[in-house]
Amino acid sequence: MSPTARTQTDKLRLHGLLQRQEKKRGFLVAFEGPDGSGKTTQRKLFKTWLRSVGHEVVTYKWNTSPLVNPILKARKLAHSLSPEEYCVLSAAAFRHQLESQVMPALWEGKMVVADRFLFTALARDTARGLDLNWVMNAYVPLFWPDMVFYFELPADLSTQRIGAKRKPSYYEAGQDVTNIADPCESHRQFVRRVIQEYDALAKIFQFLKVDARQSIYEQHRAIRQMFMVGQRRPWAEWNTEAVLSWLGSTPRVGNVEIG
Repeated sequence: MSPTARTQTDKLRLHGLLQRQEKKRGFLVAFEGPDGSGKTTQRKLFKTWLRSVGHEVVTYKWNTSPLVNPILKARKLAHSLSPEEYCVLSAAAFRHQLESQVMPALWEGKMVVADRFLFTALARDTARGLDLNWVMNAYVPLFWPDMVFYFELPADLSTQRIGAKRKPSYYEAGQDVTNIADPCESHRQFVRRVIQEYDALAKIFQFLKVDARQSIYEQHRAIRQMFMVGQRRPWAEWNTEAVLSWLGSTPRVGNVEIG
């Protein structure tokens, strides 16, 4: 068999495997929103509830790759990250976690609850002045969650909540692009840009909106209701390239031989 014919055969086999796995795969839910919106609290409550109704749950946390995070931390401490470098390193961390943590869990039928996901990069990097297409290309092949809960919160309230607990860090406050000495004022201006980007993404990708000004109980109840009537985004329509790329580089997935 020629290399071209072998490649085509491999692609067809992978597509067939992807279609068979669709009904058995897990569900990816992302929690997005500005700082101080309470998404981490709600993510923890949601995870507890999912487990109480019988789901096996895995948590994904943004930029916690053991391979890339030490580099990010060191560069942040030195205030030496340009927006482009921040984006590229975050993309590398995302890819490592996606392929080593998220995809294996989903393939095995587990629920994955993400404390920030791809949209964090799209919102924050474009708020730093980067072109959206450039940012998206850094994350190719793109992988989209089944459901996104977006916690809406005004910029002033976001800064107020963060400032009540601690001083915003240099990059959290966006001081690398605002050039404002006061971290709280810088955060207020930067998070306003981030929220504008989130609002645009929410329309395109049909985020499920949560009013972050409501009580913790009201938010949790709303999230559970939206989840129970929500539907998954078929991999064949949204994530074929990303899943096939992962399958093609994985010698064995579960009990299934690849290649």
